[in-house]
Amino acid sequence: MSNQLNLHLEPAYIAACSQIPTELQDCLEQALQHQVDVFEAAKTHDIVLDVAPTATGKTKAGLSTLKHNRDRSAVYIAPTNALIEQQTTAAEEFVQKAGLPHVVKAASARYIKEWSDDRVGKRSGEKLYNVLREPATIFPECGGKPILLVTNPDIFYYATFFAYNHLDRGNIASEFYSSFSTVIFDEFHLYNAKQLVSLFFYLALSHVFGYFQHNRKVILLTATPERACQAALKTLQQEGVKIKEINGTENNNNLIPSQTAIDLEIRAKPEEKDSLIEAITQQVLQQLESFPDQNGAVILDSKDTLNRIYDHLKAKGLQNQIGRIIGNTPIDDRQVAAQKQVILATSTVDVGFNFEKFPEPSRQNLDWLIFSVRDRASFWQRLGRVGRVLGKSETNIPSSAIGYLPPQAWEQGIETFDGSQGRKELAEMLSHLECLKRPFLDVYWKSEAFLEIARPLLELETVLADLPQEDLVIKLYQTLQNVLGGNKEWTYYRQRMKVIQGAENIAKCSVKKIQKDWKYIKGGRNCVKSFLKANYQQEWEEIQAGERTLEEVEELIQQDQEIAEDLLEYATILKESYAPLFRFRDQLFPNLIVHDPNNLLLDEVGDTHLDPIHLLRFLEFETNENEITLTQRAEIPYNLAFSLQVFDLEEFKYNYLGKLYAFKNLIIKRMQLGSIHPTTLPKPLQEAIQNTYIPGVIVKEHRNNRWAIYKLKKQGLESYPIQVSDYGMSKPKEYLFFPTLSGILAIAQAGFALKCPDNEDFYVV
Repeated sequence: MSNQLNLHLEPAYIAACSQIPTELQDCLEQALQHQVDVFEAAKTHDIVLDVAPTATGKTKAGLSTLKHNRDRSAVYIAPTNALIEQQTTAAEEFVQKAGLPHVVKAASARYIKEWSDDRVGKRSGEKLYNVLREPATIFPECGGKPILLVTNPDIFYYATFFAYNHLDRGNIASEFYSSFSTVIFDEFHLYNAKQLVSLFFYLALSHVFGYFQHNRKVILLTATPERACQAALKTLQQEGVKIKEINGTENNNNLIPSQTAIDLEIRAKPEEKDSLIEAITQQVLQQLESFPDQNGAVILDSKDTLNRIYDHLKAKGLQNQIGRIIGNTPIDDRQVAAQKQVILATSTVDVGFNFEKFPEPSRQNLDWLIFSVRDRASFWQRLGRVGRVLGKSETNIPSSAIGYLPPQAWEQGIETFDGSQGRKELAEMLSHLECLKRPFLDVYWKSEAFLEIARPLLELETVLADLPQEDLVIKLYQTLQNVLGGNKEWTYYRQRMKVIQGAENIAKCSVKKIQKDWKYIKGGRNCVKSFLKANYQQEWEEIQAGERTLEEVEELIQQDQEIAEDLLEYATILKESYAPLFRFRDQLFPNLIVHDPNNLLLDEVGDTHLDPIHLLRFLEFETNENEITLTQRAEIPYNLAFSLQVFDLEEFKYNYLGKLYAFKNLIIKRMQLGSIHPTTLPKPLQEAIQNTYIPGVIVKEHRNNRWAIYKLKKQGLESYPIQVSDYGMSKPKEYLFFPTLSGILAIAQAGFALKCPDNEDFYVV
């Protein structure tokens, strides 16, 4: 059986609009039909989903809907910070051409920090609130005009989920809920299961709270919609939301070329990294030798694999022909790199990066492409980078591509595909491959998501208490139940969230303050009840039986400092254990600033931000106080392992194994060929690890769960070996550690009941 398919994909076409509506003639002189269809659909629909192919003008399609609410503010959510600047420029040009009154402002964390604080305080939250409330407060040029805010999903999440500081969160959430009449989500297929929750929460809230009745328009842009998302939107439609999907390929009239024919090789990705590096290096060399006048690119998910390919090509004397575009590449350097004949890139180019050449060629910018695939969306997004000819004068020069799929694709029947029906048949085949499905959507939506949405629901409940709209919270929860799934009632998650909020507030306090003022700490009593239930079972049972009052037991906190210290630790662990649920992006440690004098990451010498895990696994470095200098690439990539010392191994096994928890004083070690490689950690990383609670789940691998753990690793969940020892000098035990959100997803996906620090079941379908 050959782990390789050779296909010929026919050219792709898209329909141009033969008669542009009068309303769009000022801003879309050569409109495509899907752009006009989006504009027309938004007249009568609440949500419009534009799934036209990549590089066919979905941004302009979304911006055209501003005309339906021309005097009201809008927000455009770009998927990455790198795209905020680009989409801000595009929005400014569109607004000017369309004669719209909107003032366009970029709003990433960096931009907000740079906004003037002459008229408001220095807090980013306060600035953001004032810009939404009255833009002229910070930008006098607004002068009563509506604002078009171009921001990222992180800020949108923290705003709508009440995650800003307590001084600003209510004000900001209120403005994000009510201020925008046009809301555009760009490339939302990049959102993972958790991140999609905030999008659907906003859609459901817009419906339940009546914003669609006041002409709010939500535009969703993606070339590769997830089936689960389409099913969720269908559920919203059944709830009464008016939704229209525009795909851009149904109309067979007035077709123009959008992508050349492609000779596509589909190969099984080698299990060994060195084999993949060698194969791709040889393929690039062959392309350069056979087609010296063509431009190409390599797009991979692994930064280290890409950099090692760069090293090989550089050793061949090709460094002047090669540019790198990875997460570390400064924005200003990306266009410089794009001018090179061969571009090595990570997923950072999957959206919004057009590989523009100057001067612009009359043919496609990329003639050939080599790429890896992690799911169906990445397959079509990356294949869509090569052979783009929309608006080009030469459209008949074919392109080529090599795509590396997981080996499981052959186990799941891809070898039966003959490719005779071209793109449509290929799409159908890929849709049935389990290895290309995005994991965790259903399992997260039906369980952990409901605790995540409990925070904004609880905040809304507080705001609306005793008002006529009070019942909208229950209605919103029920709508989300229908959209996401799940069986527990709101009262269950409401109480769980109150306990967590109490833990968050207690964790901020000193022991003295807890003893003196615990009754006045918001949510404190809920946390104390949970604390007693988890740690003082006899006293809790006496309270339940009416033999003692809660007040009698709570007085012990004031009288006994040791109990107060236990409460503080309990609250801290509870808070940290759940922390991954309440942040938009999940990362084990914050990025470090590193200096790269040997161009290991950057094409030009300079500083860049780097994930500490990547640093420890793939690079050698020197550290001097806070300065980290990269010296060379690790000859053999390191494996990482953790170690943890506990009071008693048996107690650990009984109380903490297979349980969501926050572990303190973990030690991280670099391993090579089974041995510890002594490493002086950079001071910022030492500080990030020391005295820090790291949430996650520690599991024991055994015969009955080995298959599940193997599957979880294949699905991309982050895990590390961890050695647990005790003070009794017992032989250390070997376990597996799934940190942060990976721990929650691991237990849920494997089907085990996950326990929380308060011994409550967490996974609930």
